[in-house]
Formats: sequence, structure tokens, C-alpha cells
Amino acid sequence: MDYGSTQTPAPGWQQRLGDWIESPALRRLITVLILINAVVLGVETSDVARARFGAVLLWLNQGVLAVFVAELVIKLVAFGPRFFRSGWNVFDFLIVGIALVPASGPLQILRSLRILRVLRLLSTVQRLRMLVDSLLQALPGIGWTAALLLMMFYVFGVMGTELFGDQFPDWFGSLGKSAYTLFQIMTLESWSMGIARPVMEAYPWAWLFFVPFILISSFMVLNLFIAIIVSATQEVHESEQRAERQAADDKARHEREEIVRLLRDISERMAKLEQR
Repeated sequence: MDYGSTQTPAPGWQQRLGDWIESPALRRLITVLILINAVVLGVETSDVARARFGAVLLWLNQGVLAVFVAELVIKLVAFGPRFFRSGWNVFDFLIVGIALVPASGPLQILRSLRILRVLRLLSTVQRLRMLVDSLLQALPGIGWTAALLLMMFYVFGVMGTELFGDQFPDWFGSLGKSAYTLFQIMTLESWSMGIARPVMEAYPWAWLFFVPFILISSFMVLNLFIAIIVSATQEVHESEQRAERQAADDKARHEREEIVRLLRDISERMAKLEQR
């Protein structure tokens, strides 16, 4: 799914409608409404606020949802089937669709999913879209890095279970417990006083197990994640810059062609006048 693609509406009134619904001013209005809706949904979690302002909150909530629905309807009319070629449009369609499902009876759980409307900021704010595009582009590299990290967890998990399982069954009694303990160590959460030093009291050489794991998992593999994401972000940014330059070049070429055409028309009219 292409999350960075844009759609081109058909010529005529659909073109004008599409330009209007995608205009910067309307995008800013939608962004403001998303933020207002987020505040309203947060306030609704308070029993006191619902008791005092329940009707107002409901009116604001329904009003903002109506604007979101109207926006999607206009986009569907303007772009037609091309609307679904953009992953961001599909994302908005699903988010608003979930909000329209009646949240009553067995579907009461869907009421809590209304807050997903805040995620529309991802498709409305260009910088957020760029970050998501970067993460999506980095997924293949992140997958291989995650595979490397899982391999490290498996190797050290088996070693920890064999070495420390008998003495510390709560931490290393099984492969699953060892993996969870290693995850805590990787996050550097109470790993020294909470796990490593108690183990080293029984096994003084245990530092040979903990130190290499921390160096590999916390300082090497996790930094690989960051490097991959930064690299993908840079690639997406450069791609956007190339697209902007291409659009500017196309606009300049179109303007030059228009100027040449106008000059040609003027020359032809001047020649006709001279012949008269």
C-alpha cells in the first residue's frame, strides 16, 4: 500500500472540488477539529464533566464526526475510485468507519475506539506522515535486526537457564522466564542490583554472562534500530525534496510553454495585421 501517493481528480468540477478539499486552509481546519475532538474525548472520561457538560460534549463530538464524514464523502466524489489508491485515504476511511459503528450492546467496546480519530493527525500533518513513511520504509531492515536480537535472546536464554536455573528458578527457571529476565536486563531496569549482583553472589563469574549480553543487546542491536530508522527518514526526506524539485521543474516548463504559445499567437496576429 502506498502511503505517500496522492490522487489526481478528473478535470472540470471534480478537479476544483479536489483542489478545494486538499487545500492547506481546509487541512488546517481538519487538524484543529481533530485536536478539539481529542480534547472532548479526554474530557468525557471524567464523570463530573459528563454530568455537567454531557450535552455539549455530545454535540461537539457528533459535530466533528459529521465534518469528518462530509470530508470523506467529498473526497470520494472528487477522486472516485482513485480515492482508495492512497493508503492514507484508506486509513482515514477505516478510522471514521469505526466511529460510525453503533457502540451499544455487544459493540460497547467500540466506544473506547473513538479515540482512534486522533490518529487522523498522522494523515493530516505532513511531518507526521513523513515519519510514518520512514518507519514503513525501515520495516525490512528492522525485521532483520529484530531477528538478530531474537537470536541473541535465544542463545543467552538457553545459557542462562542451564547456568542459573537451579539456583534462581524465578529468573532463569525456564526458557520463557530467562527471556523475560533478559528483556529486563536489556532495558537496564534494575539489572545490576536487582539481578546481576544477587546472581554473582552465588556465581562470581556471572559477569561474563551479563556484560556481553548488555553490550550486544542494549548498545549494539538497539542502536542498529535507530540507525536504520534515521537512514530511512533521510531517504524519505530526500525523496520528497526530489518530488518537490520535479514539481517545480514541471511547473516552470509548463509556464515556459505557455509563454512560447502566447508569443507565437502574438506574432501570428501581428503578421496578420501587417498583411492587412
